[in-house]
Amino acid sequence: MIFCLVRTEPQAPKHDGISYILFPMTTPGIEVRPLKTMTGSAEFNEVFFTDVRVPQSAVVGGRGRGWFVANATLKHERGMLGDPNATEARFAALIDLMKSETVDGQRLIDNPVMADRLMALQARLMTMKFNGLRTLTASMTGESAGMAGMVVKLQGCELNHQIAALAIDALGNWGALRGRAAPARQGQLAAQLHVRSGADHRRRHRPDPEEHHFRAGLGLPREPKLAVV
Repeated sequence: MIFCLVRTEPQAPKHDGISYILFPMTTPGIEVRPLKTMTGSAEFNEVFFTDVRVPQSAVVGGRGRGWFVANATLKHERGMLGDPNATEARFAALIDLMKSETVDGQRLIDNPVMADRLMALQARLMTMKFNGLRTLTASMTGESAGMAGMVVKLQGCELNHQIAALAIDALGNWGALRGRAAPARQGQLAAQLHVRSGADHRRRHRPDPEEHHFRAGLGLPREPKLAVV
């Protein structure tokens, strides 16, 4: 499936004339061209629409309401990027890796330095899971989660990157190669999460939509401005 934001009411002001349509990628007239990177992967595509037609039933949320539906979609997308369950699965795989790999006859999980790093990640994972439960509870009760969803996204991106980094360190020289437990591949994907659905540094300075006055989303000060004399 693919969603598109299209202007269906040309005379409506700004965001009011945009509609959100959802339809299958198999719809006639859609052409997908993968954009390959220098690593050989293709995470993004060019999508071309040639005389594509969709029924009115493909409109989600009503005509002219697409901007609001798109904002809700992106809000949940950020939560998916910081999915605590997926992060927990990667952490469990890291534990298995450290139990199976040895250096000079000692399991990596028994190495004090490695074990300390692992425990620090586990503490961060628990914090992330609790924030995830806060957003889930708010969603189920119809309440606003405030900035909790944004915090989960930021926590998830950082934690996944740190999990991948520890996996690469655990494998030593092998960690930079493809294949063996795929830590290098996981590290590449984890690095991308920092810019998906809004770069981390931008999200840290995002104004809180729940407040009427300007306040940085995570309590950070505003960006300094140059005084014009």
